[in-house]
Amino acid sequence: TTFSYNDFRFEKNNIASSQSTKVFCTVQNTGTIQGDEVVQLYITDKLASIARPVMELKGFQRISLNPGETKEINFTITPDMLSMLNADMKKVVEPGEFTIMIGSSSREIHLKQVLTVQ
Repeated sequence: TTFSYNDFRFEKNNIASSQSTKVFCTVQNTGTIQGDEVVQLYITDKLASIARPVMELKGFQRISLNPGETKEINFTITPDMLSMLNADMKKVVEPGEFTIMIGSSSREIHLKQVLTVQ
């Protein structure tokens, strides 16, 4: 079967480094048979003081949808998900822009928006 991803939005798209926010999207089974989909959340730090992975898988949810059925999915983005080890090996959340992506795999990103951390 096939799935479509829509209605990507943040609870807050601008947060302090100590805050969390939620990200929402809807997934619809656009095929003709029941199917399962693994909705995946990836985060990229657009500009970090230390090299970071291009994409980091930070969450996933397996859902089962009947033909035509739509479900709203949400993930909570926490400071821990945005953190990294700095040059002094201390865990920090650096201010800046993080690209938040949702898709069915790292090669199939369906939705993407920028989260600003102050």
